[in-house]
Amino acid sequence: MLNRKTIYIFLVLTVGFYGTLFANKPDHSNWDKLLQTYVDDAGNVDYKGFLTEREKLQDYLDLLEETIPDANWTQKETLAYYINLYNAATVALVLDHYPVQSIKEIPNRWKQKWIVLGDKTTSLNDIEHKILRKMDEPRIHFAINCASYSCPKLLNQAFTSDNVERLLDKASVDFVNDPKRNRFEGDNAELSQIFKWYRPDFTENGSLRSYVNQFVENPLGKAAKISFMDYDWRLNEK
Repeated sequence: MLNRKTIYIFLVLTVGFYGTLFANKPDHSNWDKLLQTYVDDAGNVDYKGFLTEREKLQDYLDLLEETIPDANWTQKETLAYYINLYNAATVALVLDHYPVQSIKEIPNRWKQKWIVLGDKTTSLNDIEHKILRKMDEPRIHFAINCASYSCPKLLNQAFTSDNVERLLDKASVDFVNDPKRNRFEGDNAELSQIFKWYRPDFTENGSLRSYVNQFVENPLGKAAKISFMDYDWRLNEK
């Protein structure tokens, strides 16, 4: 029979193990509240409203700075973290230069290293290309938002480990079937420039046509002609 000392040591070790395992996982609920308040279902953003709560947005970014993914995190937790970080940082960048007509008016908008993560400073480019694109999940291209009309819409819901699969599917279906971003007519398809820019991500396991066909009601035939639409860089403002 175990004595009290042995039981105590066991409990301390158990709590310590699970405390380490589950520690430093950020709560995305405050970002979720901001999105629900200032982003509509079409992904249009009320930047003027966001400005009134810029401090709350910064508090969320500070939280992410202090809770960086490590080896104990699952892929779903890590995906949710970096998608939220990218989107929240993009909104913050626009707010810091608002009013602008386009994110492209902001100098060095994607390459500038200003996002603090622990003792390092990173950029939107690094988050997208050096982290998210390395996670072998092409659907991230439909989940991260570049504050422009032709980008995939900014969802008014934060990503979490519990909903990331569902929201990635939703974002993919919504984006591919949005006639403002992709158009299908007979055997002709006018696709977003995103499919051109990141084609290798979408075609690693097949053709671009087969990838797109996962999300459309009427699949493209083998003879489908694919072209690419012009990109609208105007600010996605409500």
